Amino acid sequence: MTDSQKSIFLRYVYAGAISRDPDAVAALFTPDGVYEAPLMPARWSGRAEIRAGVAAIQRDNPGEADPQRTGYVLHETADPDVFIAEIDSVVDGVPVALVQIFRVRDGLIARLRDYFRAGP
Repeated sequence: MTDSQKSIFLRYVYAGAISRDPDAVAALFTPDGVYEAPLMPARWSGRAEIRAGVAAIQRDNPGEADPQRTGYVLHETADPDVFIAEIDSVVDGVPVALVQIFRVRDGLIARLRDYFRAGP
């Protein structure tokens, strides 16, 4: 795991789960970046769609993750531009597990596949 991959992941978590800032999340993506949540399903292309999509998820699911009960493991892949994050958390007392696949380009997220389900 490179320091830059870990940095991208931590900035993404801070922007999305901790500060809940859709503008900051969108800024982490390349201008042509793609966010996919296949289990919802959702697919947003470009920063404007990503910003709007993240804002909608945060509005419709206002629960906050408990940082004391959250952990993650980052995995390298054979492709140096791809890494995987496994996240276990608790949101409003409910255990949540996520798998995220990041493809990066020039220090930004070019594609993120986020496997989770919003809601009960």
